[in-house]
Order: sequence, then structure tokens, then C-alpha cells
Amino acid sequence: MKIALIGATGYVGAPLLQEALQRGHQVTALVRHPEKLAAHPRLSAVQANVQDTAKLAEQLRGHNVVISAFNPGWGVADIREQFISGSRSIIAASKQAGTQRLLVVGGAGSLYVAPGLQLIDTADFPAEYKEGAEGARQVLDLLRDEQALEWTFLSPAALLVPGPRTGKFRLGNDELLMTGDEPGSVSVADLAVALIDEAEQPQHIRQRFTLAY
Repeated sequence: MKIALIGATGYVGAPLLQEALQRGHQVTALVRHPEKLAAHPRLSAVQANVQDTAKLAEQLRGHNVVISAFNPGWGVADIREQFISGSRSIIAASKQAGTQRLLVVGGAGSLYVAPGLQLIDTADFPAEYKEGAEGARQVLDLLRDEQALEWTFLSPAALLVPGPRTGKFRLGNDELLMTGDEPGSVSVADLAVALIDEAEQPQHIRQRFTLAY
């Protein structure tokens, strides 16, 4: 496939890039700093600004799937607003480019821990992640109203950690996956496995899914 990967140098994006290239896909990496990426015969690195919808649409045209690992950065003061506006632009650009398949990596905050209660709304949710998590929750709501795209939203486990690629994990839908009494974990390498699996063989069109060990 021809994959457009937004945010390919980030914590989530870098393992996604590695996984896609290892599987033989052609990848266009849309990043702020293309010079950070090592050369690869199936990789095109392109400088991109997700807020420039018209230019982004041109850059996405001709791809089979768009994968967004976009994150404005946890240190950004207005991370919620930037996450929402950037994601709106990615959605609009994907439609303008004629690329129907859009896969988005979000957060665990919008997963349910009890009927009617999402993780982000619990008392123990870390305050430093709340604005970013709220942005991701609102992006999921935007996608759920989206009819033109075949979108998929991936919420990782509550603990998204460095670690090896095992290819062994559980999948879920809208509920937070637990390990005993504790929130589950998963490595970013295995998140990449799950998302590239979904790109290759869609199982969650217009749905959110999650994963954990």
C-alpha cells in the first residue's frame, strides 16, 4: 500500500513508520522536520503543516490510507485546541485528497471504566494529561459524525510504554482493558503492529478499538 503517515518522528509515529516499512509498504512521512528521518528506499519524507489544509490535501493525494499520529506536543499550552484544529484539518484534507481510509491514534482517556464513566472523568486521571486527552476525546466525537471517510480510531492501553514488539495482545472496543485490578499496558511497538494490521485488513471501520496485554 501507499501510506501517508502524519507525525512519523514522534513517540507513536516512529514505531508505526518502522512497522509499515518492514512490511513492504510505501510510506510518505509528513513531519515538521524531515531531516530527522533516515533514508529508506520506500520512504519519502515531506515537510508538512497539518493546519494548512489545502497543502496537506495535495500531499495526501494518491495514497491508499492516511495514518495520523499527530500530537502538538504535551508541553504545548493550548494542546487541546491544537489537537482539535489539527485533526479537523487532517479530516478535511483526507476528504479533499479522495483518500477514504483514515486511521487516527488517540488516547485512552475516552475509554469507559464503568457505565457512563470515561477514564478522563475519574478522580485519579493525571492533571498534566487532561487537556490533551480532552482534545483526543473531542476528535473521536468528530469522527463519529463523519460519514464520508472510512475512519478508525485507536485508543491505546492506559499505559503506553517503550518495549519490544511481541505481536501478542488483546483487542477491545470502548472499555478500558484491565490486567487484574490494574489498568493494562502495551508497548508502542505493539500498538504499531495493531494499527498496521488494521490498515492492511480493516476490522474496525467507523469504530474505535483498543488493545492491551
